[in-house]
Amino acid sequence: MKALGFPKSHRLLRPADYSKVFDDVKLKVPHRNFLILATPNDLGHARVGLVFSKRNLKLAVQRNRVKRQVRETFRHQNDLPGVDIVLLGRQGLASLDNPTLQSILNDLWRRLKKKYHQSSPSRAAESQPAGRGTG
Repeated sequence: MKALGFPKSHRLLRPADYSKVFDDVKLKVPHRNFLILATPNDLGHARVGLVFSKRNLKLAVQRNRVKRQVRETFRHQNDLPGVDIVLLGRQGLASLDNPTLQSILNDLWRRLKKKYHQSSPSRAAESQPAGRGTG
């Protein structure tokens, strides 16, 4: 069984990494409680950055709980495309329990993969094995 870690290589660490996503958004996945902004990278794997404000989640314990859930669901997404992702929290997150958060996040990751493959047919074709055409 493959170990599911969350190494530094899978995180957005520097302000420049966040700025790159905010300045050049290619994919948006909205939800009532979250907003995912993403832009392709050349690393071959996804990286995630989290933005949760005190305005939307008043207590640190609430922010930390939601961030843990996001990281945990992200770790289990082994087929995400090579994109840099910024996940922003919106109001109403504090009232959600963990199973609800997990189901929302899993749906958001699925929608992100779908949008990525719809928006970039050339990248989707590159990821297909050679000799598998539609003709």
